[in-house]
Amino acid sequence: MHYVIHAYDYTDEQALDRRMAARPNHFETARGLKANGNFVIGGALLDPEGRMIGSMMVVEFESEEQLQQWLQNDPYVTGRVWEKIDVKPFRPAAV
Repeated sequence: MHYVIHAYDYTDEQALDRRMAARPNHFETARGLKANGNFVIGGALLDPEGRMIGSMMVVEFESEEQLQQWLQNDPYVTGRVWEKIDVKPFRPAAV
């Protein structure tokens, strides 16, 4: 099952510092997901000025339980980078 994740960062004054501190570990986790075939695409959500305000990812897991296990341990979750996380099932278009 594919899932699309839109995750929005906290907006307090330390939010960007927490993002940048957690970023190397978050990328390492994403590389592990990619190596396992779970990561499809992802990147930063930007505001009109080009500042990072969140993230978007498309991931693939066999079950929602596996998705939640990964998500609860992602450095952007444990490091209080993402405040609001919206996860929806996703069906890629067959073109």
